[in-house]
Amino acid sequence: MQTPSTPATPPPVPHLWTVILAGGVGSRFWPVSTPARPKQLLPLASERALIRDTVDRIVPLVPQERLRILTGAHLAEPILATLPELGPGNLLLEPAARGTAPVLAWAAAELERRDPDAVMVSLHSDHVIHPPEAFRALITRAAELAAGHRRLFTIGAVPTRPETGYGYIRVGAGLAALEEAPHGEAGCEVARFVEKPDRATAEGYLASGDYLWNTGLFVWRAGDLLDEIERVSPELAELVPIVREGGTEEFFARAPNISVDNAVLERSSRVGVVRATFAWDDVGAWDAVARTRGIESPGNCLVGEAYAVASEGTTIYAEDGPVVAFGVEDLVIVRTNGITFVAHRDRSPDLKALLAELPERLRNP
Repeated sequence: MQTPSTPATPPPVPHLWTVILAGGVGSRFWPVSTPARPKQLLPLASERALIRDTVDRIVPLVPQERLRILTGAHLAEPILATLPELGPGNLLLEPAARGTAPVLAWAAAELERRDPDAVMVSLHSDHVIHPPEAFRALITRAAELAAGHRRLFTIGAVPTRPETGYGYIRVGAGLAALEEAPHGEAGCEVARFVEKPDRATAEGYLASGDYLWNTGLFVWRAGDLLDEIERVSPELAELVPIVREGGTEEFFARAPNISVDNAVLERSSRVGVVRATFAWDDVGAWDAVARTRGIESPGNCLVGEAYAVASEGTTIYAEDGPVVAFGVEDLVIVRTNGITFVAHRDRSPDLKALLAELPERLRNP
């Protein structure tokens, strides 16, 4: 039974399509995450792969025939094995690794050719969101706003801690309500985007109530994204006609590596934000697993055959035999692929620096 605070899932929305970004490696989850088995295929937030949870969260709203997963050719087989109800037609295989601006422009062009009125929901394959019903209701609302206001909408999550690893959005003036958007919140303008702040600044943002986390969840008309890229992004503007005409190989050969935030959102005057009505977390590094996978008494997160005795604040991820911790605090301990990794949990976001110092046989076990 639905409670008043948990809205029922709206019916499928006409012209609503979903793209899921699933091409990254997730090097901050080494040694479990590797190029052949990236983090989106790992059970880091539940007993199931992150991408499995992501698809199941959106499919009640957007039928699977209007779902596309953006990834590399080398991940096509493992993704389809994880999502057996999908087929090759659900995949958009990137000819070359590029930033989110080129890949989302390519996806938008693909959707626009199939459906000129397509409204595109862009999701990441490694986010944790609860409850899913509230997520689907908000996506419906944002889709109505995107179609009516003709803006590019991002979803902003209400901060719950002074997080220094996320970008922030300063909320601007409210947008006029639309008759076509009957679900309540009409969205706001974005006053500015802020890069990852230091802790003191993040604490100020949290206290002010004027800032939201920039989740990287986007909703816009596919054609509006392409038009805005032509208007504000000189790096990609002349390539938009090429990708709209289906020139995928040429587009990727010439496109720079640039994020959609830098190329479009931070430059555009037509960006809106809708405040999330759900809990959101980005599973970005090992320190996030304790938040997303759950904490066991007395404050340890244990996955697999893991044991923590007289220990606190420690995450143990055991895939390759039992791991026992005794009398330790605030550690991340991982055992997989014949490798044992131990670090203070505060250093887990810095794994890219560690990997640069390791031999290739360890970086890609």
